Amino acid sequence: MRPHLALIEDDPDFALMCRSYLEREGFTVSWAMDARAGQGVLREAGVDLAVLDLGLPDGSGLELLRGVRSISRLPVIVVTGRGAEADRVAGLEIGADDYLVKPFSQRELVARIRAVLRRSQPPETPEVLLVGSLRVDTGARQASADGTLLALRPKEYALLEVLAGAPGRVFSAQQLLEQVWGAAWQQSATVVEHVYRLRGKLADLPAPAPRITTVRGYGYRLDP
Repeated sequence: MRPHLALIEDDPDFALMCRSYLEREGFTVSWAMDARAGQGVLREAGVDLAVLDLGLPDGSGLELLRGVRSISRLPVIVVTGRGAEADRVAGLEIGADDYLVKPFSQRELVARIRAVLRRSQPPETPEVLLVGSLRVDTGARQASADGTLLALRPKEYALLEVLAGAPGRVFSAQQLLEQVWGAAWQQSATVVEHVYRLRGKLADLPAPAPRITTVRGYGYRLDP
């Protein structure tokens, strides 16, 4: 599939040049000319990376970057005419994945985008996760124990896959919201409810099936 980029840039000539080149290089590009429109583009489903100018007419690109970082891990490349060290440090400390100072070549922008996309890809997980008698088939998105198939809703399965990928590790509610729901702004009660339902389904399995343990003040872990 063509990677989907959000281009947030107020200079129409520069933006059109970038969009034309990026589309020829195999990307899908959604363009926004200011911070408000940029927020709308970033809410679109399937945006893989944002190219963000700092000098926007209705606000600071750094503030927009800060807002993005507060709720997601979306890769962001900052492009700007501000080449001072303080500006670069501020962008990187807030969470930019890369920083390009204008003027730059379109070839370099494409190379930086592809490098950031490669780095942002999650590590490959084994096709089948085994935790005690539990078998989680990530390809089929099914879980079973001793031949008994668990009837799981999509988010229950996704939650179990995350926990089974690192048995014994404690995951906070915030981490589970980001990894399962892709949005930290959801209420932690969402995690509590899904853990409760998933725990009940695991408890119905013949012993010794894995169990979800609550670590008070920290989060949840899957114990073999």
